[in-house]
Amino acid sequence: MTMLDDRQTAAPWPTAYPQGYAVVDVETTGLARDDRIVSAAVYRLDALGNVEDHWYTLVNPERDPGPVWIHGLTSEALEGAPLFPEVAAQLSERLDGRVLVAHNAAFDWSMLAREYARAAITAPVRQRLCTIALSKELRLPLPNHKLESLAAHFGVVQQRAHHALDDARVLAEAFRPSLHAAARGGVRLPLLECRPLTEWTDSPVAPRVGYQPSRGQGTWRASRKRPACPYPNPGRYESDKPLMQGMRVAFSGDTSVDRELLEDRAVEAGLHVATSVSRLTSLLVTNDPDAATSKTVKAKSFGTPILEESAFTHLLRDVAPARSVAVPPPSPSSE
Repeated sequence: MTMLDDRQTAAPWPTAYPQGYAVVDVETTGLARDDRIVSAAVYRLDALGNVEDHWYTLVNPERDPGPVWIHGLTSEALEGAPLFPEVAAQLSERLDGRVLVAHNAAFDWSMLAREYARAAITAPVRQRLCTIALSKELRLPLPNHKLESLAAHFGVVQQRAHHALDDARVLAEAFRPSLHAAARGGVRLPLLECRPLTEWTDSPVAPRVGYQPSRGQGTWRASRKRPACPYPNPGRYESDKPLMQGMRVAFSGDTSVDRELLEDRAVEAGLHVATSVSRLTSLLVTNDPDAATSKTVKAKSFGTPILEESAFTHLLRDVAPARSVAVPPPSPSSE
């Protein structure tokens, strides 16, 4: 369907729909409370989802840039970039009076809210719309909830994945037909309220800054029975390389994202969630690598790579496909 055809079939337009949108993407040093934005992009759209303009900036995070192998922004590249307070006014101008649209909008909004709070500025955002939630409302036949899958569904070509400007462009182009489909079908937009942070402290917090226990300390939960991973184990995770489908991943300790949800995301990406650590384990994910738990002790004794949750979650965004498919026969032991 051409752009002109899509516009013509969009009427009548629900009067309850917002009058403007700001499609946003941010790249960050990680996912924790103390992580920072390293780049941000905004595509402003009118009420019908048509692009009005776009804006992009690097942001000096005043710290290590985090997963450079994902966003490609080194310390050298960010050294001369403006600080967030220096670009906050330009960003606010593009967000003011519009619904913030993002793919996994809770994440982008939380990172922006924290940056605004650090700068002692109130973020001009009152509502957000997650395109993952919208795709579910529309019952789009997507294989997963990745941006690339949404883009492929609408024939949008991605040029530079994990570059904020290109990710925002791709999302803007995929959002417009989603918005029109919702209008034609009378689908309620999944709008959520945004409550800006009004204060911020950089003082140390205990427990570890950036995550809250997903379950009570010391509680036990039964392992969920999952289907066999359809991919062979490619071996251990190697630093600065992507995860690969079939890798065996074990988790230890509390996580900021609910453990079962985190495991579901790993399985959806094609990883094997292991309940214990063995010589076959590809990596261990833990927010406390120095804890003397049985899993961390075993991982260190086997030389198993250990990653924090924030780094692992970033890697989940771009898991390399398996070289082959070979479902092993069921066995009494999952390891």
